[in-house]
Amino acid sequence: MINMFRTYNPINILWLGILLFLLRLGYAYDAPPRLEFTYLEPFARLIMPGKYQFAFPPLFDMFLAGTLVFIQALLVNYLVNQYGLLSKPSFLPALMYITLSGLFTPFLVLSPPLICNFLLIWMLHKLLALYKGDEANSITYDVGMIVAIGSLIYFPFIYMFLAIWSALLLFRPFNWREWVIGIMGYATILFFLAVAYYLSGNLPLFSTIWDPLTTKFPTHVNINYYNYLVLVPVIVIFVLGIIKINQIFFRSYVQVRKAFQLLFIIFLIAGLSFYVKAEFSLTHFLLCVIPVSVFFAYYFLYAAPRWFYESLFFLLLVSIVYFQFNTF
Repeated sequence: MINMFRTYNPINILWLGILLFLLRLGYAYDAPPRLEFTYLEPFARLIMPGKYQFAFPPLFDMFLAGTLVFIQALLVNYLVNQYGLLSKPSFLPALMYITLSGLFTPFLVLSPPLICNFLLIWMLHKLLALYKGDEANSITYDVGMIVAIGSLIYFPFIYMFLAIWSALLLFRPFNWREWVIGIMGYATILFFLAVAYYLSGNLPLFSTIWDPLTTKFPTHVNINYYNYLVLVPVIVIFVLGIIKINQIFFRSYVQVRKAFQLLFIIFLIAGLSFYVKAEFSLTHFLLCVIPVSVFFAYYFLYAAPRWFYESLFFLLLVSIVYFQFNTF
């Protein structure tokens, strides 16, 4: 399967759709009777009157989520190929994104982090353009607004603001105006939110939107470790990917090296910002899927021998399907 997706053949789009369906079949067989989807944080609901919670039929909810994942996979694939992050065009990034988006059953339904992945892809398009761009002010302003919009949908997304400064540090010589204008972009969205609070007579409550940032980082999380055995092949592939990147890192173009550094920073930001939400939820880690997908694609593009990497990927697929049918 990996060899097939190493080529940039449009027929692979059909195979991506088939794989997407198969990876969600197990959960569709035993889905809960009701799935609710809330698309705005409580503090942001003043700016959009109406209902913020939808209870879709489970199969329709999964269909919408699968459609979004499919679109996002193609966008990630386009992003990687456009900026030449791999040595040649392929459909490996899309394959890895669809696979990792089916890793846990909470990933298979609509959720705010899934919506925010569209914004993260948009951010990456703009941030990677900083390397060769002559003017960065408009880009950083736009990305600041994107982060603000994302934080209205899913508050931990606010930490993606650190990715803006990381990109400026990696791609641009220091210019304090470029660092400040990102804050201005974020403040623009906050201004409209403050106006909504003022018009509704809730302006004294505006400062409470920052309360989650005071949450202490947890020292432990109560989880059932048997449910996370599916991560074993993921960790193995990720480590092998890091090793492979390290082997040929300095033979890559400077832009590619800096892009992978930015992706790793985004992975760390996404992974460590889960604690902002009061209740631990696996859906948060959908924000990690984009950078991890690119690392996986890089490994499988250069991996050898064939029997090993094909077996490793097959093991990952089998474990995902197995844990959809089995909970401990």
